[in-house]
Amino acid sequence: MRKTTRRLAAVLALGSTFALAGTARADDTIKRPGDHPHYSVELEPHVLLGWAAQWVGTGFGLGARVSIPITHDGFIKTINNSVAISFGLDWVHYSGVNCYYYDPRYGPNYCYGYGSTDFIQLPVVMQWNFYVAQKWSVFGEPGLYIWHGFFGAPNYPCNGPGLPPCNYYGYYNGNDTGVGPVFYAGGRFHFSDTASLTMRIGYPDLLTFGVSFFL
Repeated sequence: MRKTTRRLAAVLALGSTFALAGTARADDTIKRPGDHPHYSVELEPHVLLGWAAQWVGTGFGLGARVSIPITHDGFIKTINNSVAISFGLDWVHYSGVNCYYYDPRYGPNYCYGYGSTDFIQLPVVMQWNFYVAQKWSVFGEPGLYIWHGFFGAPNYPCNGPGLPPCNYYGYYNGNDTGVGPVFYAGGRFHFSDTASLTMRIGYPDLLTFGVSFFL
């Protein structure tokens, strides 16, 4: 079920991307360097669908981005592109599963699992924007993120005949913090020079949907 959910979400994301791209009117916007809204900051609240194999579950959450332009001319001077640095704050809740790994040492009914798990994620990325049409832009976002997890209790039989004492795997409990790589690819439909519908797909979150405000 978990793999099916991921595949379905990925297919829907890709399908939406192609469908949206197909509606964009072809023009020469990409060939006009600097011909895009110039702003001081982009504010983007969003909802997200998260996934991570090590946590064995599908996550849902909320987040926000603050992006500050570094240059409105971009790295490629002959096309319409810009570069920003983007800071994020995301909260994602994973529901977990009841059982995902069986240990034959303790019999067929012994399994590991988790209760609910919550994560706080702090991505910092370079956002490279390409203005491909009058109302459309796409972007790539490589970078790093800091995460902090609040883990639910492990879900396994314990304190029974032939079973280990409870909290035998207690190091799964409590909190944990780490650093990981980030990469997103996404697109915007610009309602105006000051607002857009924004979607991205990537890691560590599978999908985000939000609205950007350009100030």
